[in-house]
Amino acid sequence: MLNIGDTAPSFSARDAEGNSYSLSDLKGKFVVLYFYPEDETPGCTVEACSFRDSYAEFSKHNAVVLGVSMDTAESHQKFAAHHQLQFPLLIDSDRKIIDKYEAYGEEDLYGKKFMGIKRMTYLIGPDGKIAFIWRRAIPLGHAQQVLNKIKDLE
Repeated sequence: MLNIGDTAPSFSARDAEGNSYSLSDLKGKFVVLYFYPEDETPGCTVEACSFRDSYAEFSKHNAVVLGVSMDTAESHQKFAAHHQLQFPLLIDSDRKIIDKYEAYGEEDLYGKKFMGIKRMTYLIGPDGKIAFIWRRAIPLGHAQQVLNKIKDLE
């Protein structure tokens, strides 16, 4: 199990526009790596829009926001355009990043259990180590929680 203080697992992925992102390229910045189940679902939309609304503040604190799901490039493009998201949504259809960050497992929705992506967020420090983990992120207000944690760590 990944814990605070561990070196964050390396990853490389493309966003919906074909741009490549690697954790090693982001060294020296805070990286907000948030995992979400599916584009355009209610909770995922609330969460993405909260990161969108706080995006300028994240930038002021040398932080990069990256959303990760198994959705396609086309789905990410539509989602980002529909909600004017300014941050990259990484494509992880083969679950390489999701599995490295333990963001896949049994979920419970209205009493029904199923396997899926867990709504969780990792805050990776400028040193490449995991600074904080939200294992069960609540969409409403989550971006502010992450921003507050970055401010505490500066």
